[in-house]
Amino acid sequence: MNKPDLFDVVELQSDLPELGLERGAQGTVVECYPDGEYEIEFVDEDGQTLALCALPLDKISVVYQANTKQKRQVLQQLVSIMSELDEERARKVVDFADSLRQPQAA
Repeated sequence: MNKPDLFDVVELQSDLPELGLERGAQGTVVECYPDGEYEIEFVDEDGQTLALCALPLDKISVVYQANTKQKRQVLQQLVSIMSELDEERARKVVDFADSLRQPQAA
């Protein structure tokens, strides 16, 4: 799992209903704590803070690395997601990906 750095953009891996945030919400790392948690700021489209909370690494994944100014490669994102799935769901992802390789009917 890729550890975020300050100002990286991360994505939630599960809902946080107590904060009104859903899986897939993106926020910015504003602090890295020695205990392995990360302070994440989630904002709306106007830049207003929706939530500010400390989260462990297993609740987030890096989607943009600020120091390199690059989005994470698709393969890195997929590996991160696959590592968290049970065997049955992982198999469904592999089957789906394999189906994308098949020529489409005209």
